Amino acid sequence: MLCASGRLLAAQAATTLPAPPQAPGPALHCRRRELHFPGYPELPSCDPLAGRLVRQSVPLGRRAIRRRGKMPPATGGGLAESELRPRRGRCGPQASRAAGRDVAARAAARNPKGPAWGSRRFETASRWALLALVTLLSFATRFHRLDEPPHICWDETHFGKMGSYYINRTFFFDVHPPLGKMLIGLAGYLSGYDGTFLFQKPGDKYEHHSYMGMRGLCAFLGSWLVPFAYLTVLDLSKSLSAALLTAALLTFDTGCLTLSQYILLDPILMFFIMAAMLSMVKYNSCADRPFSALWWFWLSLTGVSLAGALGVKFVGLFIILQVGLNTIADLWYLFGDLSLSLVTVGKHVTARVLCLIVLPLALYTATFAVHFMVLSKSGPGDGFFSSAFQARLSGNNLHNASIPEHLAYGSEITVKNLQMAIGYLHSHRHLYPEGIGARQQQVTTYLHKDYNNLWIIKKHNTNSDPLDPSFPVEFVRHGDIIRLEHKETSRNLHSHYHEAPLTRKHYQVTGYGINGTGDSNDFWRIEVVNRKFGNRIKVLRSRIRLIHLVTGCVLGSSGKVLPRWGWEQLEVTCTPYLKETLNSLWNVEDHINPKLPNISLNVLQPSFPEILLESHMVMIWGNNGLKPKDNEFTSKPWHWPINYQGLRFSGVNDTDFRVYLLGNPVVWWLNLLSIVLYLLSGSIIAVAMQRGTRVPAEVAGLSQVLLRGGGQVLLGWMLHYFPFFLMGRVLYFHHYFPAMLFSSMLTGILWDTLLRLCAWGLASWPLARGIHVVGILSLLLGTAYSFYLFHPLAYGMVGPLAQDPQSPMAGLRWLDSWEF
Repeated sequence: MLCASGRLLAAQAATTLPAPPQAPGPALHCRRRELHFPGYPELPSCDPLAGRLVRQSVPLGRRAIRRRGKMPPATGGGLAESELRPRRGRCGPQASRAAGRDVAARAAARNPKGPAWGSRRFETASRWALLALVTLLSFATRFHRLDEPPHICWDETHFGKMGSYYINRTFFFDVHPPLGKMLIGLAGYLSGYDGTFLFQKPGDKYEHHSYMGMRGLCAFLGSWLVPFAYLTVLDLSKSLSAALLTAALLTFDTGCLTLSQYILLDPILMFFIMAAMLSMVKYNSCADRPFSALWWFWLSLTGVSLAGALGVKFVGLFIILQVGLNTIADLWYLFGDLSLSLVTVGKHVTARVLCLIVLPLALYTATFAVHFMVLSKSGPGDGFFSSAFQARLSGNNLHNASIPEHLAYGSEITVKNLQMAIGYLHSHRHLYPEGIGARQQQVTTYLHKDYNNLWIIKKHNTNSDPLDPSFPVEFVRHGDIIRLEHKETSRNLHSHYHEAPLTRKHYQVTGYGINGTGDSNDFWRIEVVNRKFGNRIKVLRSRIRLIHLVTGCVLGSSGKVLPRWGWEQLEVTCTPYLKETLNSLWNVEDHINPKLPNISLNVLQPSFPEILLESHMVMIWGNNGLKPKDNEFTSKPWHWPINYQGLRFSGVNDTDFRVYLLGNPVVWWLNLLSIVLYLLSGSIIAVAMQRGTRVPAEVAGLSQVLLRGGGQVLLGWMLHYFPFFLMGRVLYFHHYFPAMLFSSMLTGILWDTLLRLCAWGLASWPLARGIHVVGILSLLLGTAYSFYLFHPLAYGMVGPLAQDPQSPMAGLRWLDSWEF
């Protein structure tokens, strides 16, 4: 709403002046006049009074007519006078041509020697030189000492290992979409890494294994954050100084530098977020040239970047939301532009649907297709997925397997819960601790293949061996009373009226008995969902319930993680509530019975849409289930903007090579101050605009830069920060860095604009022109010096800790919560 107010200047300016005389000529066909502050060469105007209008005060108010196009920017070269110009679709073509000739004549009168082509070339060369300098400095800081330390740091143990899984084509489970890990694996493969390093724990030496390719990919993508932010701010503000300040904030931030130097998903995610932001701003700037090649390029690149961001982490949804809001506002304005036909509006809608919805969805789906195609071998992630999903993985016992079709007494089976990521019914020799129900053998669910998942199905009233060749095969049927005997410990699945360990009003489930001999609390009635009594039970396909005969409760899993005494496996309970849920439904997966004929399981393999849907359900469940473990370090969202506490990437003692993830405090606290100042100054300007306050044209132009450009990046900061307050999962400091990118861009725009306003306000002072230059240089030099002080946090420290007076970091531990 604030951004749109910049389009409302001309009409009110016109209403405050006497009506112009009716001059003959085609310009009379123009019905609207619009102020434009292009930073600020004179542009065509539909109004013969344009030259007079720009020398007067301009009222800020909602009575002005809305206009499309770029916001009034401030150029790196300083302020120039503002002009009125026609927009396509606003004035007739005759008026446009007449206005163009009028302006050309005035320009020729001012400059009889012709355009200053040398000056334009110099300005263009300066912009390219600054961009090259910014990019070179970014790459230099990110690749400096990239090989240190030569051991695993922090989450490299996860994402490096997942890169190895891709190289070995081994299936695994992760809570994030696959694109980032696929790129890491590809970088490792292309750089000669063979996927044999185990990535077991932080601190393990890489030795002869090639790890630089994977780190190099992250550093390469992380290096582009700075030029992307530079170009974004340059397009939003048209100010080289604002863009340069933003680039310096990100180049000299120790936090962004640290994240970019290790095998992590964060630099890959932030690369796609910034690429999407830059592309969106660029296609917005092409609004006066719709359906041109450049417009299509930036619109399509926005869609590609959105697919990339979402393909790395679900946090990419936040930049999708920002682009979506921008698109809705854009289409809403186009719909209200009466100079456009409905056919043209329909073309705009179709273009955005194709480039911002269809294209990202197609690319996102394609990444999963490649993911499933590459990871074709059984691995540690099998147990998170359904039996049918596992049947497609080579090496899995269900792949191309032939097993008995119907369940029979004496069979060895595994029983899998139908709820996503619950796992297999499991037991082990450990007992429940004192005070937790009866002190009997633990029964849990476990997500991985294990011998302790095996159970033998037996009749409830006999201990005879059903596999004895002298006994005929007897199938288990719907409604039968059975006993499940744990194969490894020979204890029966058992329940009683003791309360479950974690879930109140549920009953405890244990392993009880000796060599299969227990009591009546070991008896269960097996039922098949939607079947009649007497029907056989099919392996894999029958959905079964186990109802305890004595208490009438239903066997299920709460999905809650047991403490360390339960090996952090999931709680199994017997619920007295008979409501049918996936947590209380099971299927028989493995089935071993030498007396029965086998059938092939190939018919059970799911289609691609089915495995795509299942993988997303498992990822969402996994994200929601990420809770902090005992004594695990976590942080809270309010800690992040104030740089309250960092993360240890490597080392603890003074003899270790220590790397500490912490933002440059000068940068981060300046960003925090800028957010507060922006909210204050933006509110004042918005109120002034609403009240129609008259201000000079230069101030109006700078105000629109602040509101439109600053408002766009402030929205990005809010969308990438505030949702974390609503999340119940475990959170870490590095989750804030996408939001930090936007706050740094806001800082660049805000301080450049405020310094320009100060220079304008003190125009009568002889040194007023120097205020802006001195202010920007002071911020640049202060940021660079703070990086000089804190750079050991990113590049590594060895020797005394910061609290030791002999430490090179002594005196820099400004907060007690900093642990370097």
